[in-house]
Amino acid sequence: MSAFKAYDIRGIYGKDITEELAYRIGYFLPSLLKTDHVVVGRDIRLSSESLHDSLVKGITDSGTDVWDLGLSTTPMVYFATVHLSADASVQITASHNPKEYNGFKISRKGALPVGGESGLKDLEKMVEEGTISPKENKGTVKDYSYVKDEYVNFLKPYAEGLDSLDISIDCSSGMSSLIIKDLLGTKPHYINDTFDGNFPAHEPNPLEEKNCKQIEEETRKNHSDCGVIYDGDADRVMFIDETGAFIQPDYITAVIGHYYAGKGITGNALQDIRTSRSTTEELERIGFNVTTWKVGHAFAKLKIREIEGVFGGELAGHYYFRDFFCCDSGIFASLLVLSVVKQLKEKGKTLSSLIKSIVRYSNSGEINFRLENKDDAIKALYERFVENDKPVKVMDFDGYRIEFPDWWFNVRKSNTEPYLRIVAEASCDEMLEEKLGIIREIIGRFN
Repeated sequence: MSAFKAYDIRGIYGKDITEELAYRIGYFLPSLLKTDHVVVGRDIRLSSESLHDSLVKGITDSGTDVWDLGLSTTPMVYFATVHLSADASVQITASHNPKEYNGFKISRKGALPVGGESGLKDLEKMVEEGTISPKENKGTVKDYSYVKDEYVNFLKPYAEGLDSLDISIDCSSGMSSLIIKDLLGTKPHYINDTFDGNFPAHEPNPLEEKNCKQIEEETRKNHSDCGVIYDGDADRVMFIDETGAFIQPDYITAVIGHYYAGKGITGNALQDIRTSRSTTEELERIGFNVTTWKVGHAFAKLKIREIEGVFGGELAGHYYFRDFFCCDSGIFASLLVLSVVKQLKEKGKTLSSLIKSIVRYSNSGEINFRLENKDDAIKALYERFVENDKPVKVMDFDGYRIEFPDWWFNVRKSNTEPYLRIVAEASCDEMLEEKLGIIREIIGRFN
């Protein structure tokens, strides 16, 4: 089924995602996770309410109770899963995707993700082939919306003292509006802070440069110390420095390292395979041991537990925290980064000055190449740079990260789209352009 992905269930509403699919997921999920209750939350997408009703009907028809949170950020569902000692949870969301999309993020006990290799493929088979036999003793729907207040209370200690900052915040018309003012009050300059599943100002994906233009302008206009922009379900966050410049999200992983190191906390940290050497070297400099791993929350949440990590970060703006059940939360991450900005301000320094001290290499960011023949292109890149040259290190998970003394690149393919994704980094702009030119020429043979 096209909606079942590596990390979650997602697709275009009315085509890949339907009420019938929601019902069948609800019906079979309790059997998969062997539970008599499921926590359910939803975002404000135009299709989320009807999908919620169908999902809930499927769950209750299986004889299972629903603990209904109502409107929720995705991290709030993770919080509820742990806080309520629940065995299963579902958030209805398509995260950062355009308005016509929707989907389901599923977790088991401890807010552990249910991904392709941890139950999602089994669920897909049950949904495709299973027989529906509604139980006579149906489950009940219980109102658990009070969990929102408990989630806010959990976050409040991390927001203390931030009222000395001037902050501009873009809620992207999404779920961060649910709680951000409970934490930071009304002093920040808010934009797009009203729920609107049409996302009228811009798509709720801050990783795309065009979607950050408004918050960049707002940050400059307000002379803010920092700009913050959340994605649609508030599990990701990105930052704008005081000059109005977008900060590459993997550099923020190093900023979060400064938050913990400033409190005397070091240990293991996690980064994804696309992460800049600037971040790695800065984290090591301030006392962290850094582990590199696959892209995606379904992989990161398990790995950070395995390495007993303090925190982790991804190029896409997901940040994971031991203090938040090894889950990702855009709002939690933003409170820690704003705490660092506050400390910088007290010393007469700026966020841009910290980023400048961290960044030591020229970085391409993630570049997408559209092509169908992805495997042969990857093979050709491997032959050129591994078999012909002499890399100092090759990481062979999630595509390849091929490292040389003064440059490196990662090539990985999209599991859901005809894209090959490249990140490259070098010691200077000239070398970066030279190496990207070679990479583009090789990939161009397969278009």
